[in-house]
Amino acid sequence: QVQLVESGGGSVQAGGSLRLSCTSSGSRFRFDRVAWYRQAPGSQRELVAHMTSGGSTDYAEFVKGRFTIGRDYAKNAVYLQMSNLNPEDTAVYYCYTERVVNVEGATVKHWGQGTQVTVSS
Repeated sequence: QVQLVESGGGSVQAGGSLRLSCTSSGSRFRFDRVAWYRQAPGSQRELVAHMTSGGSTDYAEFVKGRFTIGRDYAKNAVYLQMSNLNPEDTAVYYCYTERVVNVEGATVKHWGQGTQVTVSS
């Protein structure tokens, strides 16, 4: 069973930066699609950014120009570089992966346990 582990969360002042990392328990971090979601207290979980295995990326409008999703091959991880943070970015951030496992297109999905990001004004 693959386990995803997020790290890098913490507390930062508005305007600051954090870099989240997501690693996999497998020897290779395999996915067809990887994404970062976040969930603030009292809110639904929302998509922040995602990336395909081919490297295509897309971002939620509220993070475009501030966040970057990418792959760290040296660390066998996926990261979310967050800059110019504001208090509205405060949330638990989750790593999510999808991998197609057969020709019918069935997918296996995994979630990490989340990492807290707190931005103070």
